[in-house]
Amino acid sequence: MTMTRPITADGVGTSARRPDAVAKVRGDFAYSSDLWHDEMVWGATVRSPHPHARILSVDASAALALDGVHAVLTAADVPGVNRYGLERRDQPVLAEDLVRYVGEAVAIVAADTPALARRAAGLVHVGYEELPAVTDAERALESPALHEGGNLVRHLRIRRGTPRQADVVVTGEYEVGMQDQAFLGPESCLAVPDETDGVDLYCSTQWLHVDQDQLADCLARPKDSVRLTLSGVGGAFGGREDLSVQAHACLLALRLGRPVKMSYGREESFSGHVHRHPARMRYEHGATRDGRLLYVKADILLDGGAYASTSPAVTGNAGCFATGPYEVPAVEVDCRAVYTNNPPAGAMRGFGAVQVCFGHESQMDKLAAALGLDPVELRRRNAVRTGSVMATGQRVDGPAPVAELLRLVAGKPMPPPAGDDLRLLPGGTSNSTRAAELVRGVGYALSVKNICKSAGYDDFGTARVRMYAHEGGPAAEVHTAAAEVGQGLVTVQAQIARTELEIALVTILPADTAVGDAGTSSASRQTWISGGAVRAACLAVRATLLERAAGLLGEPAADLVYGSTVSSPSGRTVELAELLAMGDVDETAVFRHRRTEPLDPETGQGEAHVAYAFAAHRAVVDVDPELGSVRVVEIACAQDVGKAINPVAVEGQMHGGIAQGLGLAVMEEIQVRDGRILNPSFTDYLIPTTMDMPPTVLDILELPRPDSPYGLTGVGEPPLLSAPAAIAAAIRAAVGGTAAGALDRIPMTPEAVATAVLALAVEPMA
Repeated sequence: MTMTRPITADGVGTSARRPDAVAKVRGDFAYSSDLWHDEMVWGATVRSPHPHARILSVDASAALALDGVHAVLTAADVPGVNRYGLERRDQPVLAEDLVRYVGEAVAIVAADTPALARRAAGLVHVGYEELPAVTDAERALESPALHEGGNLVRHLRIRRGTPRQADVVVTGEYEVGMQDQAFLGPESCLAVPDETDGVDLYCSTQWLHVDQDQLADCLARPKDSVRLTLSGVGGAFGGREDLSVQAHACLLALRLGRPVKMSYGREESFSGHVHRHPARMRYEHGATRDGRLLYVKADILLDGGAYASTSPAVTGNAGCFATGPYEVPAVEVDCRAVYTNNPPAGAMRGFGAVQVCFGHESQMDKLAAALGLDPVELRRRNAVRTGSVMATGQRVDGPAPVAELLRLVAGKPMPPPAGDDLRLLPGGTSNSTRAAELVRGVGYALSVKNICKSAGYDDFGTARVRMYAHEGGPAAEVHTAAAEVGQGLVTVQAQIARTELEIALVTILPADTAVGDAGTSSASRQTWISGGAVRAACLAVRATLLERAAGLLGEPAADLVYGSTVSSPSGRTVELAELLAMGDVDETAVFRHRRTEPLDPETGQGEAHVAYAFAAHRAVVDVDPELGSVRVVEIACAQDVGKAINPVAVEGQMHGGIAQGLGLAVMEEIQVRDGRILNPSFTDYLIPTTMDMPPTVLDILELPRPDSPYGLTGVGEPPLLSAPAAIAAAIRAAVGGTAAGALDRIPMTPEAVATAVLALAVEPMA
């Protein structure tokens, strides 16, 4: 729906300041790693050095002999179910008989200081019998089973239409490496036991209630005795959906009867959370001579690592969006995720749609070259629109301005040449590149992804709003369990309350499990779902106040006009302060989006998604063909957001998504060899710095949806989805590799680029 009232100061549609902004800029904001309790001890984890091994023995005597070491716990000390997992409870809290990846938790230690805890953990001797490791996803399905039932986590089949004979056929094989969420705040928490054998856990997470459900089972405690409060989160991007330190800290705290803090270092953090699924993709596109797609065939393999995490859902997303935002009459998609002895893979921003976007957009460029068509024109001819049918047979019933997004980015003026400023050259101030040696490339990419949970999931959010009299005027408190992970949700909730209650004083209470479930801070869903719940609770508060006013004014509530002063058609008024003097108004509301349905297991057809979000990117790069070094000169991004609840926050999401996409395109990859991470640090795992970020040109469309609060569409993931594909396309265009199919893997390292240049015998531009 559209707004019918004037925009409230700092309300919906304004660039309201984040309430935590000043504290974060000053360094005063309390993150989970800053938690403290005077009586606390420190926890540390004993981890497996092997990708696959049988546990023969655990000897903690040397650790326990150290003065100041209070406990060493193993799987035998888990009082409840020694399993957790978001979709399948297949991962042990502490490994019992087998370890399935390097870094798996085997034991936990509590000691007086963090250094002593780490020292004691190093003294716990674990006897292992090494077993053959499955580290190649391609061979996993023929390898011995790592879990009961085999190594196939999920196979999604999508079949629609019958492929026709095509005039032009292009094929390709593509790979995407393992990317880390690279949040700046490593995993940490504080567990505080109480006198009733319960525990209060203060942690950084993306979903308080799902953590609570799993912890209650692991700890063998009633849910209401395991209370979680969100502490300051230093970034998430999907990497905090799974449990990490939570269960371990609670186990130690309950055993010792005193607070326990656990905090990972950077290297341990690489083992302590899931990563983006590495992907191998085989594509075949068939088209008419005039560039109309006839069919798309895709075979996608995702390496899920040692445990399931969110692999089933990521498989669903990758399969559903394997054909991109294009009208395709016939589709054959097979998407599989498999278990291996590599580090577990799970949720990361984009959730499967990033990987396949690199595949389908690489194919569109290859098809354009085969047809002799401009890549922009080929995409325009096939772009979906409102009413188009997606690969799953679902009709797009909301805005689908794909062609317009493409037009916007393609119409931007080109950035000027780098010139002789060393800072603008791929080699930077090392002076390794000369401007005359550069080749420039321009690449385009389009993307699509679902918003909110899909496939029949009961996706809802809960909000409690209390309005009360305050010395500064009418005020409200908003209480949800929605996790603020840096995306600005606390700002949005306050904006909605100010708009709906037409007041200035709004406080957002800390998120905890004392209020109903808000779901996960993922799938670009929280503003839609928790924002919808806050709005619904505010409307319930308004209704109660109008009933009170009706009683005072002697007129029907339906005839009254709500505002800072409630007025009636007869001209009589009553102040909100007078209505609140009668007592606080406290309302709780639950918000759900429309129902979805699971995909048909044989055909992959069904109304599985609530909404689609689309984005377009254009990347301009300069490449040093001799060294293979790349500088991304500019990225243009256009995105439909439905309604920009906070415009400057939308821009921030777009900048952040582009940065992560740039990293995946040219530098970010967890190097895994024989199941071992080779680069578990920000020295060796490279992420873009401010010097790597190019100027960005943004277009934000506001095409309201009919079925969401204020007409909004989720904004968090789309700006990342097609950024890597656009940068990759630009690099290929620079070195002339599009038609030849060179550079089929991201990240595109300098070695890969230089090798492609040699293979294609590229000459530098004059």
